[in-house]
Amino acid sequence: MRTFLEFITEAPRVVSVIQRKKQARRMAKLARSPAIKAKKKRAMLRMRDTAKLTQIARKKTIQKFRDKFFPQYVDSSLQQRVKIDQMVMAKYGKKIDKIAKKLIVKLKKKELERVKAARAKLNA
Repeated sequence: MRTFLEFITEAPRVVSVIQRKKQARRMAKLARSPAIKAKKKRAMLRMRDTAKLTQIARKKTIQKFRDKFFPQYVDSSLQQRVKIDQMVMAKYGKKIDKIAKKLIVKLKKKELERVKAARAKLNA
C-alpha cells in the first residue's frame, strides 16, 4: 500500500468536472456505509502525520488569503475561481508557505488535544 507522502508527490491525475462530480457522488454513498464509518472512527483515534498536517496548514492558509483578498470567491464561477487561485499563488505563494510552516506547530498541538479528547470519549 502507498503511503500518503508517495500519494501526494506523484503527478496529479487530471480529471474533468463531470468525473469529479461522479467521484463525489460515489464517495458520498460510500461514506454512509458501516465499514467506512468504522474506519473513520478508528482514524479519529490516531495522530495525523506531518505530511497530512502540512497539507491542512497550507489549505487553511490559502483559504485565509482567498477570504481576505477575494471575498466574492464563493460566488464566482469555476473559471473565475481557477483564475483567482492562480493569482493568489503567483502573488502570495512564498508568504503562504511561510505562514503555513508556522501554522503546522499550532496544528500539531490541536491534533494532540483532538486525539486525547477522542480517546477520552471512547473510554468514557
